Amino acid sequence: MDERWKTAAVMGGFRKWAVYLVALAGFAAASASAAPVHTEHTVSQLVAEGPAVPGQPLWVALDQKLQDGWHTYWVNPGDSGLPTEVNWTLPAGWKAGPLNFPAPHRFTTGPLVNYGYEKATHVLARLDVPADAKPGGTVTLTAAANWLICADVCVPEDATLTLEVPVAASASPDPAVAPLFAEARAALPVPSPYAASVSSTKTAVTLRLAAPGLTADQVKDAYFFAENPDLVEAGAPQQLAVTKDGLTLTLKPTGRATPGPVNGILEVTELVNGQPTTQALAIAIPADGVGAAPAGGAAADTGNAPVLPLWQAVLFACLGGMVLNLMPCVFPVLSMKAMALVRHQGAHARLHGLVYTGGVLACFAAIAIVLMALRAGGQEIGWGFQLQSPLVVAVLAYVMLLLGLSMSGVFTVGDQFMGVGQGLTQGDGYAGSFFTGVLASVVATPCTAPFMGAAVGYALVQPWYVALAVFLALGFGMALPFLALACSPWLLRHLPKPGAWMERLKQVLAFPLYGSAAWLVWVFAVQVGAPGMTGILVGLVLVGFAAWLYGVTHYAEGWGRRGGALAALAALVLAVAAVVPQAGGNAAPAAGGKAVVLTDGFEAFSPATLDKLRADNRPVLVDFTAAWCITCLVNERVALSSDTVHQALKSHNVALLKGDWTNRDAEITRVLQAHGRSGVPLYLFYRPGQAEPDVWPQILTEAQVLDAVGSLPRQSASAQ
Repeated sequence: MDERWKTAAVMGGFRKWAVYLVALAGFAAASASAAPVHTEHTVSQLVAEGPAVPGQPLWVALDQKLQDGWHTYWVNPGDSGLPTEVNWTLPAGWKAGPLNFPAPHRFTTGPLVNYGYEKATHVLARLDVPADAKPGGTVTLTAAANWLICADVCVPEDATLTLEVPVAASASPDPAVAPLFAEARAALPVPSPYAASVSSTKTAVTLRLAAPGLTADQVKDAYFFAENPDLVEAGAPQQLAVTKDGLTLTLKPTGRATPGPVNGILEVTELVNGQPTTQALAIAIPADGVGAAPAGGAAADTGNAPVLPLWQAVLFACLGGMVLNLMPCVFPVLSMKAMALVRHQGAHARLHGLVYTGGVLACFAAIAIVLMALRAGGQEIGWGFQLQSPLVVAVLAYVMLLLGLSMSGVFTVGDQFMGVGQGLTQGDGYAGSFFTGVLASVVATPCTAPFMGAAVGYALVQPWYVALAVFLALGFGMALPFLALACSPWLLRHLPKPGAWMERLKQVLAFPLYGSAAWLVWVFAVQVGAPGMTGILVGLVLVGFAAWLYGVTHYAEGWGRRGGALAALAALVLAVAAVVPQAGGNAAPAAGGKAVVLTDGFEAFSPATLDKLRADNRPVLVDFTAAWCITCLVNERVALSSDTVHQALKSHNVALLKGDWTNRDAEITRVLQAHGRSGVPLYLFYRPGQAEPDVWPQILTEAQVLDAVGSLPRQSASAQ
């Protein structure tokens, strides 16, 4: 069992035993409080924990004893009822905090389920005493309380409760009321030791608790009390699943809730030393969908998730899409298309630009729909998720090799494949323009450009139609430079004139595509390990053979041409089949299960490691990266690998952690979401004594790293 969970559960059990030991003393507490007020079914009173001390908080309890068989209600009463409310009348300068309700119980009446309390309840409130309160005097606290109490019938009740509290120069808790406050605090939910996350569809709200130490044999029951009555139906069953990653509860939505924070209490019944123990865990999940384990660590840093207005998210997406055109994989594809426009003028060029834009938008819409569908189904994935599949990586490597071979002249299929060739000058080739847009979009997805991270992170926690709008804005931004070129007669007139140079340029542009293919092969090797390389190497040979065979038989007559085409197609099918055994799953490398090689003093990221380093008061840099993320690799080479940076990190005793997202990792996905991101890179810099990390830019420079590290006090490496 995980130690954090065990500690929370054992402490909860201890606290509940303490309640039974002090229960008999509860009546003695009344002697230190104001006279109780009797209503038809309830006895109510205010109890102060001690005297008021200037500048310090004073805890006050609303103590209620209920008639047998009757119950009052929690802040969310469930399918019916009303919560208890208190309106305070306080001396000048005093302030009252929110009511702290104990964990509720469930009351079932036919198909209805209500949340509340029976027999007795203690609701705590913190009162802030002003610093200028005068010791030696007495103040009067007044609480106008109202509640609904029910059995077979429901009766609204209310009472005005007053309490005289002395003001003292120093704190001296009243021992007569100590048992009552011990009982009240024992009944409160405890902070969850694990991060929580939530996702929702029209038919289900899914609550997840990242508790990998639990097993299905240990957890006997779980139930979520949502504070927002519009979130889930109280009377609907809650389906529990316990996996290696933790707990999952599937709830039925009411359909009335709007996007926002999810707060509540998760009640878990677990076997501790063979005995069932019920623990109430406080769950607080902000609007980004990911909640924090209060103990610290990466999952605890949810306050940095940006909350963008829709117009700003759309603008950021459009700008980020434009920057994607500069990525190494995308640039050769767009260069091919721009070169094709040299042959065109007027309306024909504009139409090709519009068709290309349609291909980009169609691809981004498809990626968005698949991404949202998988996330709604419980998958912890984000931007670039398809590159986490070795099979997709292998197929993209084949496509890049085919494109390069075609541009080198090994084979030619004209507009139907590349959007470049004779058919373009004759008014054909719109399919080529469309699929060039699709291809450019696919090869752009390993990258996260500036502006883009916040926009996509915003999109993934919004309703589907808002998310789709943001993704389409991203696609439009990517298509915009090419569309502007195609629609501008002035720009087209200033392009170089057609000539023999175009053939040479086409051949030169083949080599960046070969480089892209080589990079994708490296990503494949990192994902599946060296033993899995045989399949893709055989596949590359088959792809080369298919291209050559198609090229030499393309102009043959009759069955020679058709046979060559069929044989080339068969070779391509065999190339894909060659990688399926290694790439069909999302296999991780054999050594250690992580794909990115840890060098330059980096350790593998885990929340436990981060918690320990921060507890040691060390600065920590966490680099969330992936082998298929070009931006990540460039940042590591440009900004994080120099001797100057290494020396600065060492001299300031900065601990280095690397979170590898090359293969799917739900824990890292939750950290990304907690900071408003849906993809890598993400750089978090934790300063000693600072609760929230600094989030570094997605495009790093060495100067930025040195400035951030240089602002730390210099430490020796032994100061750990």
